[in-house]
Amino acid sequence: MTPEKKKQRRLRNLALLSLLLLAVGGTFAFQAFNQRAINDRLNEVDINVGGRVHDYYNRDTENKDVFVENYGERPIMARIRLSEFLETRQRNEANFTPLVAGTSRDDVENWTTWIPSAGNINDRENSNASNAFDQYASLIFGWERSGQDAPWYMPTFNHDNLDLRTAAAGHARDWIEGNGATDAVTDGATHPGDGIDAYWSANENFDNSGPIWPGEEVTNQTAQNLPQDRAPMTMNQWSNLPNEDKIGNFWVVDHNTGWAYWANRLDSEQASSYLLDAAEMTAAIEDKVFNGFYYYGIHVESGLVSPDQHEEFLNDGEQHHPELEDFLRGIQNGVMFDDGPNPLPNEDSAPAAFDFSTMRPGRIFTMAGEQYRYLENMGSGNHMIIRNDAITSVPWNDQDIRMNEWYDSLEPTVQAMVRPVADNFVTGTVASEDIVFEGPGQWLPINLSDFPTVAEDLTQVDTDGTPRAFALSLADVTRLSGPGRAFPNRLGRLAAFQNSGHPGPAWWWLRTPRSSTQAWHVGAFRDAEENGELGNGSGNMITSYGNGGARPALIINQPN
Repeated sequence: MTPEKKKQRRLRNLALLSLLLLAVGGTFAFQAFNQRAINDRLNEVDINVGGRVHDYYNRDTENKDVFVENYGERPIMARIRLSEFLETRQRNEANFTPLVAGTSRDDVENWTTWIPSAGNINDRENSNASNAFDQYASLIFGWERSGQDAPWYMPTFNHDNLDLRTAAAGHARDWIEGNGATDAVTDGATHPGDGIDAYWSANENFDNSGPIWPGEEVTNQTAQNLPQDRAPMTMNQWSNLPNEDKIGNFWVVDHNTGWAYWANRLDSEQASSYLLDAAEMTAAIEDKVFNGFYYYGIHVESGLVSPDQHEEFLNDGEQHHPELEDFLRGIQNGVMFDDGPNPLPNEDSAPAAFDFSTMRPGRIFTMAGEQYRYLENMGSGNHMIIRNDAITSVPWNDQDIRMNEWYDSLEPTVQAMVRPVADNFVTGTVASEDIVFEGPGQWLPINLSDFPTVAEDLTQVDTDGTPRAFALSLADVTRLSGPGRAFPNRLGRLAAFQNSGHPGPAWWWLRTPRSSTQAWHVGAFRDAEENGELGNGSGNMITSYGNGGARPALIINQPN
């Protein structure tokens, strides 16, 4: 929730309270009770596998940030569930009355599980007791700010995966640290920060000497949450996505149980986007307790497992959505569809293990230590592929040098498959203001034919050239973009990379110049309407940034 909106909300509430002669009093508590590090079994082989739930809450601004960090060395899968409690008391009454009969403040196990309707995550299910809270508490899901990059956080200092405490900051209260208190007063923080929106920013440090907070006595630098590929959604909404979009960086809620699942493996040093961004009380609570008090609390329960143990999420005795098993298997595999005999996307395999003729465009695969995206079948046993990660901090002027270095480091078995391309491409030049685009976010050029040299720069096998890596052209990306193609949408065009300061996605250069000093590229770290667009930003040829760079492509041959 933006600070401006929160300020407006607070001012409205203050004005209303003034009219009521300050007759309404209340407390609003956030508690993070449950940190389930199920993946601790991997300690036996001395590999640090672990995750930490972060809970940043400030009752004055109503900011509430809930996400998961993987501080370990191996991927994890994560789920989170929320439950709510509300009780009210008029001044002339001796006792509080719970909103949902049979619940009590001190017994968090009987708090009401938040259950969204099947078609709308922002609307609680009408047939469930959760619906009673609609009138009084509004939960804001996901994180999206126009023109802003993903938020920053302070990584946990607590790398003990036998410790079930969360990273609770501000007015958030860890259940263990706070001794299970439900009085909205007892402190239970385990992490620095005051819980306000955007408390942390880039390049900030915190020295935990003492230690001040649970964990190691070290200095951590802020890191960035993963940007969400799409807003949190229900399983029914997820079911309607195309298969190629069902696995990614976003939250999916099983509306049968209330469990929200991160729809991707969370890799080492990554932190998910926000499941919850704010928890606001509505004006109706002031009418409910015109001359009295209220108590409202949220209970956060979590489950963290290694991908090969994802069945633990199924074997909990609950009635899950019928597609959950397939969904979890898709997260483990990194893909929702089966395309023949090829190894799973995250399974590093030798070139001989693949049958590229059966691959779908856009399919991710890992070959001889490198992860690639399959681009297209070019016929005659030739296939175009591209490195899935960007090689960062590479200026456009240096990208050929850097890609040659990358190519030279490839396994000989891979180099033996690579076909020759032209030693020098005739690219042409076109300014971005001269291109007419289809769709929002500069998705597809529709007048590229007006610039024949640029339009004809399509990568092909050239037996007079050299087997090598190359950058795609503007015409290549245009041809490869669209439904059923390698880049089905703007987000599909983004590169990935592993970096604790910038956990992805990454932008990447094309080989086509925009002018004598600027070049085309696929943009990233921008507004959702711009992520993956063509040519946004300065694209200065001599600059380099840590969140993007070169993305080498290859044409390989596998005899039919």
